[in-house]
Amino acid sequence: MISPRGERVLAHSARRDKTLHVVTREDLPTYSELMLPTLRAVEALGGSSTRPQISERVMKDVGLTDEHVALAYPANDKSIALDRCDWARSYLKLGGVLESPRRGLFLITELGRTILALSDDVAQTRLREIDAQVRADRRTRGRERDSEGEVEDVSPPDDQDPAWRAQLVTRLHGLAPDGFERFVLYLLRAFGLVLEQTGGPGDEGIDGIGTAPLSEVLSSTVAVQAKRYEPSNTVGRDAVALFQRDAAAAGAERAVFVTLGRFSEPARRVARTATPTIDLIDGERLCDLVEQQSTG
Repeated sequence: MISPRGERVLAHSARRDKTLHVVTREDLPTYSELMLPTLRAVEALGGSSTRPQISERVMKDVGLTDEHVALAYPANDKSIALDRCDWARSYLKLGGVLESPRRGLFLITELGRTILALSDDVAQTRLREIDAQVRADRRTRGRERDSEGEVEDVSPPDDQDPAWRAQLVTRLHGLAPDGFERFVLYLLRAFGLVLEQTGGPGDEGIDGIGTAPLSEVLSSTVAVQAKRYEPSNTVGRDAVALFQRDAAAAGAERAVFVTLGRFSEPARRVARTATPTIDLIDGERLCDLVEQQSTG
């Protein structure tokens, strides 16, 4: 079985082997071409299996070598072949061909068994239809969210996928500023805060205001600011101190500042030492909170 660490070691070791013939992305199967091999891999593994076991079996069954697995995305060093295998498995789950009773474990559904009983050509055609329907449904849901003001679904695709954090941050940065604010308030509400969105002209730098429960009988007024800055951006002391003043003027006893970037050390110091105290949530901690809600 290939562990997540083993996948990375395998990819790196293959890249270091200078005697291997260089392959390109065009030599790799697409995620849709990996859907049937993925389904068959789960069947061969007893009808249920974990992500690393499935990926290992698929790589073997489709004849991908260490060199193929070593070919990685320049941005995050993730194996393209393993990433496409992840997407194949995810689309099989979204299409009802696989199910996941708990994170990281996948089972074949009745639909999946029906497809396995078909001939290769018919099974491939059926899976292409399911793939197309899943993509159409996702586009429809995206349009509905935009029109109804709903938040983006950014749950991590797999608890063992090392690339999901980068993918999550990229998706969040692609939201409109108002969409990012809605997502942040949605996430904080999931942790028990009662918040109202206040962003807009004249919001004085506050995107949400409400209460945070302290006990069964006590609560604290809290102000929220959500800044969809570039993930590489560093928020300085001045921005945090300005929000602190705005939060105090709004009567907040606590505050939360959320960004996709990071906070400088002076910013962290002023958040702790001045009032109201500000909880700083950077891109990494934001991913942690999303993961907690997805596994809780």
